[in-house]
Amino acid sequence: MDFIKDVIDILLNVDQYLADIIKSYKFWTYLILFIIIFAETGFVVTPFLPGDPLLFAAGALIANGNTGLNIFLLGFILILAAISGNTVNYYLGRSLGPKVFKPENKILKLSYYESTQDFFNKHGGKAVIFSRFFAILRTFVPFVSGVIRMPMGRYTLFNIIGAVAWISSFLMLGYLFGNIPAVKDNFSWAVLFITLLSSLPPIVGAIYSKKGKKANS
Repeated sequence: MDFIKDVIDILLNVDQYLADIIKSYKFWTYLILFIIIFAETGFVVTPFLPGDPLLFAAGALIANGNTGLNIFLLGFILILAAISGNTVNYYLGRSLGPKVFKPENKILKLSYYESTQDFFNKHGGKAVIFSRFFAILRTFVPFVSGVIRMPMGRYTLFNIIGAVAWISSFLMLGYLFGNIPAVKDNFSWAVLFITLLSSLPPIVGAIYSKKGKKANS
Protein backbone atom coordinates (compact mmCIF):
# COMPACT_ATOMS: atom_id res chain seq x y z
CA MET A 1 0.00 0.00 0.00
CA ASP A 2 2.84 2.41 0.79
CA PHE A 3 4.27 1.78 -2.68
CA ILE A 4 0.93 2.59 -4.31
CA LYS A 5 0.61 5.77 -2.24
CA ASP A 6 4.12 6.81 -3.29
CA VAL A 7 3.33 6.22 -6.97
CA ILE A 8 0.11 8.25 -6.72
CA ASP A 9 1.91 11.05 -4.88
CA ILE A 10 4.60 11.22 -7.58
CA LEU A 11 1.97 11.22 -10.33
CA LEU A 12 -0.08 14.04 -8.81
CA ASN A 13 2.97 16.14 -7.95
CA VAL A 14 5.21 15.19 -10.85
CA ASP A 15 5.92 18.85 -11.68
CA GLN A 16 7.21 19.53 -8.16
CA TYR A 17 9.37 16.39 -8.09
CA LEU A 18 10.76 17.20 -11.53
CA ALA A 19 11.48 20.81 -10.52
CA ASP A 20 13.43 19.52 -7.51
CA ILE A 21 15.39 17.11 -9.73
CA ILE A 22 16.26 19.90 -12.16
CA LYS A 23 17.32 22.19 -9.30
CA SER A 24 19.48 19.51 -7.69
CA TYR A 25 21.01 17.79 -10.73
CA LYS A 26 20.84 20.45 -13.48
CA PHE A 27 22.45 19.03 -16.64
CA TRP A 28 22.27 15.47 -15.26
CA THR A 29 18.48 15.77 -15.47
CA TYR A 30 18.81 14.70 -19.11
CA LEU A 31 20.31 11.39 -17.99
CA ILE A 32 17.76 10.89 -15.19
CA LEU A 33 14.83 11.39 -17.57
CA PHE A 34 16.51 9.15 -20.15
CA ILE A 35 16.70 6.36 -17.56
CA ILE A 36 13.03 6.78 -16.54
CA ILE A 37 11.71 6.69 -20.12
CA PHE A 38 14.07 3.83 -21.02
CA ALA A 39 12.92 1.81 -18.01
CA GLU A 40 9.21 2.38 -18.63
CA THR A 41 9.46 1.23 -22.24
CA GLY A 42 12.26 -1.30 -21.79
CA PHE A 43 11.17 -3.55 -18.94
CA VAL A 44 7.80 -5.26 -18.51
CA VAL A 45 8.05 -4.93 -14.72
CA THR A 46 7.99 -1.10 -14.75
CA PRO A 47 4.70 -0.05 -16.41
CA PHE A 48 3.91 2.14 -13.38
CA LEU A 49 6.53 4.79 -14.25
CA PRO A 50 4.90 8.16 -15.08
CA GLY A 51 5.86 8.57 -18.74
CA ASP A 52 3.03 10.79 -20.01
CA PRO A 53 2.78 13.10 -16.95
CA LEU A 54 6.58 13.37 -16.83
CA LEU A 55 6.81 14.49 -20.46
CA PHE A 56 3.97 16.96 -20.01
CA ALA A 57 5.54 18.39 -16.85
CA ALA A 58 8.97 18.65 -18.50
CA GLY A 59 7.53 20.64 -21.39
CA ALA A 60 5.65 22.95 -19.01
CA LEU A 61 8.70 23.60 -16.81
CA ILE A 62 10.94 24.34 -19.79
CA ALA A 63 8.36 26.78 -21.18
CA ASN A 64 8.26 28.47 -17.78
CA GLY A 65 12.02 29.13 -18.00
CA ASN A 66 14.90 28.93 -15.51
CA THR A 67 15.42 25.18 -15.95
CA GLY A 68 18.58 25.35 -18.04
CA LEU A 69 17.14 22.58 -20.22
CA ASN A 70 16.65 22.75 -23.97
CA ILE A 71 13.39 21.21 -25.16
CA PHE A 72 14.85 20.10 -28.51
CA LEU A 73 17.85 18.42 -26.90
CA LEU A 74 15.59 16.82 -24.28
CA GLY A 75 13.21 15.62 -26.99
CA PHE A 76 16.09 14.05 -28.95
CA ILE A 77 17.50 12.33 -25.84
CA LEU A 78 14.11 10.98 -24.77
CA ILE A 79 13.29 9.75 -28.29
CA LEU A 80 16.55 7.77 -28.15
CA ALA A 81 15.51 6.45 -24.73
CA ALA A 82 12.09 5.36 -26.03
CA ILE A 83 13.55 3.67 -29.12
CA SER A 84 16.30 1.84 -27.24
CA GLY A 85 13.92 0.86 -24.42
CA ASN A 86 11.46 -0.71 -26.83
CA THR A 87 14.28 -2.49 -28.62
CA VAL A 88 15.50 -4.06 -25.37
CA ASN A 89 11.92 -5.04 -24.50
CA TYR A 90 11.50 -6.63 -27.93
CA TYR A 91 14.57 -8.82 -27.43
CA LEU A 92 13.43 -9.73 -23.92
CA GLY A 93 10.18 -10.96 -25.47
CA ARG A 94 12.07 -13.02 -28.03
CA SER A 95 14.18 -14.57 -25.27
CA LEU A 96 11.60 -15.16 -22.51
CA GLY A 97 8.31 -15.65 -24.34
CA PRO A 98 4.83 -15.62 -22.76
CA LYS A 99 5.75 -18.06 -19.98
CA VAL A 100 6.57 -15.18 -17.58
CA PHE A 101 2.92 -14.06 -17.53
CA LYS A 102 1.11 -16.16 -14.93
CA PRO A 103 -2.33 -15.79 -13.30
CA GLU A 104 -0.76 -15.44 -9.85
CA ASN A 105 1.78 -12.83 -10.99
CA LYS A 106 0.74 -9.41 -9.62
CA ILE A 107 3.00 -7.37 -11.92
CA LEU A 108 3.23 -9.44 -15.10
CA LYS A 109 -0.49 -10.14 -15.13
CA LEU A 110 -1.84 -12.68 -17.57
CA SER A 111 -4.80 -10.37 -18.28
CA TYR A 112 -2.39 -7.63 -19.41
CA TYR A 113 -0.70 -10.05 -21.77
CA GLU A 114 -4.03 -11.23 -23.19
CA SER A 115 -5.32 -7.68 -23.73
CA THR A 116 -2.02 -6.76 -25.39
CA GLN A 117 -2.33 -9.74 -27.70
CA ASP A 118 -5.88 -8.68 -28.64
CA PHE A 119 -4.69 -5.12 -29.27
CA PHE A 120 -1.81 -6.41 -31.39
CA ASN A 121 -4.03 -8.77 -33.38
CA LYS A 122 -6.49 -5.95 -34.08
CA HIS A 123 -3.99 -3.31 -35.17
CA GLY A 124 -1.06 -5.40 -36.42
CA GLY A 125 2.25 -3.62 -36.74
CA LYS A 126 0.59 -0.24 -36.13
CA ALA A 127 0.00 -1.40 -32.56
CA VAL A 128 3.66 -0.58 -31.89
CA ILE A 129 2.86 3.06 -32.73
CA PHE A 130 -0.56 3.26 -31.08
CA SER A 131 0.65 1.60 -27.88
CA ARG A 132 3.01 4.51 -27.20
CA PHE A 133 0.02 6.59 -26.15
CA PHE A 134 -1.40 4.06 -23.68
CA ALA A 135 0.16 3.26 -20.32
CA ILE A 136 0.73 -0.47 -19.71
CA LEU A 137 0.34 -1.24 -23.43
CA ARG A 138 3.50 0.68 -24.33
CA THR A 139 5.36 -1.58 -21.91
CA PHE A 140 3.83 -4.87 -23.07
CA VAL A 141 3.42 -4.42 -26.86
CA PRO A 142 7.20 -4.40 -27.49
CA PHE A 143 7.51 -7.57 -25.42
CA VAL A 144 4.68 -9.25 -27.33
CA SER A 145 6.25 -8.12 -30.62
CA GLY A 146 9.32 -10.07 -29.60
CA VAL A 147 7.30 -13.07 -28.45
CA ILE A 148 5.59 -13.40 -31.85
CA ARG A 149 8.94 -12.66 -33.55
CA MET A 150 7.77 -9.70 -35.60
CA PRO A 151 10.46 -9.00 -38.27
CA MET A 152 13.07 -6.72 -36.70
CA GLY A 153 13.23 -4.29 -39.63
CA ARG A 154 9.47 -3.78 -39.66
CA TYR A 155 9.36 -3.48 -35.88
CA THR A 156 12.16 -0.90 -35.85
CA LEU A 157 10.32 1.32 -38.35
CA PHE A 158 7.15 1.37 -36.21
CA ASN A 159 9.26 1.74 -33.08
CA ILE A 160 10.96 4.91 -34.37
CA ILE A 161 7.72 6.47 -35.65
CA GLY A 162 5.96 5.76 -32.36
CA ALA A 163 8.81 7.14 -30.24
CA VAL A 164 9.01 10.39 -32.21
CA ALA A 165 5.23 10.88 -32.13
CA TRP A 166 4.86 10.10 -28.40
CA ILE A 167 7.78 12.11 -27.03
CA SER A 168 7.23 15.11 -29.32
CA SER A 169 3.48 15.36 -28.75
CA PHE A 170 3.55 15.22 -24.94
CA LEU A 171 6.56 17.52 -24.59
CA MET A 172 4.91 20.09 -26.86
CA LEU A 173 1.54 19.75 -25.13
CA GLY A 174 3.23 20.63 -21.86
CA TYR A 175 5.27 23.39 -23.49
CA LEU A 176 2.26 25.02 -25.15
CA PHE A 177 -0.48 24.45 -22.58
CA GLY A 178 1.20 23.60 -19.25
CA ASN A 179 1.52 27.24 -18.22
CA ILE A 180 -1.97 28.38 -19.13
CA PRO A 181 -3.33 29.68 -15.79
CA ALA A 182 -6.27 27.24 -15.72
CA VAL A 183 -3.89 24.30 -16.27
CA LYS A 184 -1.06 25.59 -14.08
CA ASP A 185 -3.38 26.25 -11.13
CA ASN A 186 -4.87 22.77 -11.45
CA PHE A 187 -1.79 20.87 -12.56
CA SER A 188 -2.55 17.79 -10.45
CA TRP A 189 -5.98 17.48 -12.07
CA ALA A 190 -4.45 17.88 -15.53
CA VAL A 191 -1.93 15.13 -14.75
CA LEU A 192 -4.68 12.91 -13.35
CA PHE A 193 -6.72 13.42 -16.53
CA ILE A 194 -3.73 12.53 -18.73
CA THR A 195 -3.00 9.45 -16.63
CA LEU A 196 -6.60 8.21 -16.73
CA LEU A 197 -6.88 8.92 -20.44
CA SER A 198 -3.83 6.78 -21.18
CA SER A 199 -4.49 4.06 -18.57
CA LEU A 200 -8.21 3.28 -18.86
CA PRO A 201 -8.32 1.79 -22.40
CA PRO A 202 -5.86 -1.08 -21.73
CA ILE A 203 -7.42 -1.81 -18.32
CA VAL A 204 -10.92 -1.90 -19.81
CA GLY A 205 -9.58 -4.04 -22.64
CA ALA A 206 -8.10 -6.50 -20.15
CA ILE A 207 -11.43 -6.73 -18.30
CA TYR A 208 -13.42 -7.36 -21.47
CA SER A 209 -10.85 -9.86 -22.70
CA LYS A 210 -11.16 -11.77 -19.43
CA LYS A 211 -14.97 -11.70 -19.59
CA GLY A 212 -14.89 -12.88 -23.19
CA LYS A 213 -12.70 -15.83 -22.35
CA LYS A 214 -14.99 -16.78 -19.44
CA ALA A 215 -18.03 -16.59 -21.70
CA ASN A 216 -16.38 -18.87 -24.26
CA SER A 217 -15.21 -21.40 -21.69
